[in-house]
Amino acid sequence: MRRREFIALLGSAAVEWPFAAHAQQPERMRRIGVLMTYAEGDREARTWIAAFRQELQKFGWTEDRSIRIEIRWGTTDEALLQRFAKELIALQPDLILSSSTLSTAALLRQTRIIPIVFATVADPVGEGFVASFPRPSGNATGFTVMEASMAGKWLELLKEIAPRIIRVASIFHPTSTPGGGSHLLDALNTAASVLAVEAITAPVHDMSELEAAVSAQAREPNGGLILMPGAYMVAHSAEVASLIGRYRLPSIAPYRFYPEHGGLLSYGYDPLDNFRRAAGYADRILKGEKPADLPVQAPVKYELVINLKTAKALGLDVPWFLQQRADDVIE
Repeated sequence: MRRREFIALLGSAAVEWPFAAHAQQPERMRRIGVLMTYAEGDREARTWIAAFRQELQKFGWTEDRSIRIEIRWGTTDEALLQRFAKELIALQPDLILSSSTLSTAALLRQTRIIPIVFATVADPVGEGFVASFPRPSGNATGFTVMEASMAGKWLELLKEIAPRIIRVASIFHPTSTPGGGSHLLDALNTAASVLAVEAITAPVHDMSELEAAVSAQAREPNGGLILMPGAYMVAHSAEVASLIGRYRLPSIAPYRFYPEHGGLLSYGYDPLDNFRRAAGYADRILKGEKPADLPVQAPVKYELVINLKTAKALGLDVPWFLQQRADDVIE
């Protein structure tokens, strides 16, 4: 090789090398904040977070290499949720995963810039989190847990398994239940009028008020209970199931872990599936898409779970057709 050609080649390599080296540099570490409305020891909630993490790995995100996840376990204490929301936002994450209506509200009070993906919110339009399902238009999007008509379905199922019911109380925690209960009560009242059932609303703020409401319902024969969705009922599901069991009342809840704790039956969305799907939205946002362009999605997986042991203890014969429809029967 001639000396002039060698110098020219060396010069071009010197020009290209910085660009090649820059192209081979790893991407910066991304940070995901997570705000939960459950205690850190909550078994179900930890399972949901594990599903979110596993799904992120499928999209190529590896913790401590390409992403870092910061979790705050805030329970349903609004003051604590606000403090943790501020902490997470101060970390300047690329996005925040929100577990519920309460945590999403806390985050949106602090930021309208950082992307938020909510995993389980019942009424994001009514709560003011998004402008509409197809076009959220802000910094938040995610996944809903049910349609308002679901409340009517709960009453229908409860009536099928306990046909003598003539009065039902809807138990809800006003702060953590969507719209303070109003989101679901219209559908429930409509179904109650069709089924000739008296519908009673029973807002409760703590376990003592819950016991008072349950005992009042148990004083009259042929009563039943519908446990409305909300972070409070999820966090206290085992206590709630035990309490209602003592008063021997037929009851239904949206969550499968209610009959797993001894409740009669449940019908609702699968939270685990919602958290898995939330990882897909997190991946898309980390790759440049905006929450405003990602439509809010409804659940795609619903489960009917019946506890036959509890039904027997209540003196109820579960119809065979209902057992066949169930996704899981606990014996």
